[in-house]
This record gives sequence, structure tokens and C-alpha cells, in this order.
Amino acid sequence: MSRKTWLITGASSGLGKALAEHVLARGDQVVATASSTRATTELAARCPQTALAVKLDVTEAADRAAAVRAAEERFGGIDVLVNNAAIDFVGALEEQEEGDYRRLFEVNFFGAVALTRAVLPGMRARRRGTVVNVSSMDGLASLPANGYYSASKFALEGFTEALWQEIEPIGLHAMIIQPGSFRTGIENRTRVSGEGIGDYAATAGAFRAMMGSLTPDMFPGDPERAAEAIYDAVTAPQPAHWVVLGSDAQRRIGVKLEQLRAEFEAGRELALSTDFPGAADNAVL
Repeated sequence: MSRKTWLITGASSGLGKALAEHVLARGDQVVATASSTRATTELAARCPQTALAVKLDVTEAADRAAAVRAAEERFGGIDVLVNNAAIDFVGALEEQEEGDYRRLFEVNFFGAVALTRAVLPGMRARRRGTVVNVSSMDGLASLPANGYYSASKFALEGFTEALWQEIEPIGLHAMIIQPGSFRTGIENRTRVSGEGIGDYAATAGAFRAMMGSLTPDMFPGDPERAAEAIYDAVTAPQPAHWVVLGSDAQRRIGVKLEQLRAEFEAGRELALSTDFPGAADNAVL
């Protein structure tokens, strides 16, 4: 089987770094990207034939174009795009600063969308390729204090779901990864946004107060095991669309699905009551 070329964003630490190392260990090629190339350059130095370190701020159009061009020039194209780069701010929706949550969307959603659009022409021309969008358990089950992060991941999931319906008929694939809490050092990178408001002390405020006491052992997920799971999911004969990783993600998403199903069924008669009589037979979708 020929080598695949993976372009992985946010590959300098955490899950992105673990995935890049696992992909290289399996014999594939990696374009390891991050806004700072110190860690990715070290990785590329260890695997000079199969790894390339590229500076990439996903919010910068010039960086995106240069990264895709570098991958094509070095390895002939991109077989797997992993949109992993993300940032997070903590605080109630009313508390957080506008500049912070707009920046969050620029990285977590718009950056991933723009990079996907930059990679798709090459994938379409070769009639092969996979887009892997790393969401979160928060992308399906939101929590107080993390609303904007969740919203960015909800948006990414909606984008990806439409994407796979558009590209699968031409031989491409897209999937969503929904990780739980992994020991990636995220507790050291997540920042609080805005000033606390007393009325939210019991909800978002409780999460704010906990931030300073988070330790790695509070996160059950193993990044190396997650990297192996993602690799296996991407290379499976029939790749899945949703891949849940972590016991906490399995639990939280399961609770959300049960709640959604219960309210969906309870609202059935109300939903049906709002149609014009007999119009359901002519529905487009």
C-alpha cells in the first residue's frame, strides 16, 4: 500500500503532536503545521524523509496557501487533512470579551473551513482524500462557561456533515472526531475571558474557580491511544462519520442523545400540528 500524506494542524503539542508521531511510526508522511515551528521542526528532524514542518496560522490566508503548496511540492499532494488546531476561552456567554470569542471562531471554525476549501481541489482532482475535523464532546453537548467554544465546534460539525454528503459521491470522505478530556496540557493553554459576574457564580463561575486547580490526572484520555484510534478510523475500509473518543465523551454524548430523543418524541404532536393540512406529502426533504 502506498504512503499517505497527512497535513495536521496544531501539531506542536497535544493530540496533534501525538497523531503526527503515530502516523510517521506507521510509515506515512506528515506535514506537521503549527503557528510556532519549534516542536514540529524537531519532529521533522527525526524523520527527514517523511516529515515536513511548516509554519501555519490557520487564520492567515497566505499561511494556508503556503502550507498546501509546500505539501504538494514535497509529497505530491495531501491525502488526509486533519483540522486539529483550536483555542478555548472560559467564561459565561455574557462575561466573555468579543475579541476573544471572535478569535476563537476564526481559529476553530473559519480557519478549518478555509483550509478545507484550499485542500479540496487537489483531492477532487485525484478523486481521493479524507478531511478529518477534530470537534469535541462539547460539539454535541455544551456546558456553562464553554459556550463559545461549544458553538464553534457545533458549527464545525454542521459544516462537516454537509461536506461528506457533497464529497462522498466523488470518492472523498469526511469525518468528525469527538474527543473527551485528554492529557494534552489543555489546562495550561485555556484562558479565562472577561470579568466574572456574580449571578453566574453557581454555573460558569464554578468552572472559572476550578481552572486554577486542574491537574493532568483529572483528564482520563491518553493522547497516544487517541492517535492510534484516529489513524485506524481514517484508514478503515469503511470509515465512520462520527468517532467518539474517551469514556467521558461517551458518557456525556450518550446523556445528550437520550435527552434529545426524549424531547423530540414528546414534541411530535406539536411538530405535526404546524403544517398546512396534507402538506407533509409534498415535502422536499
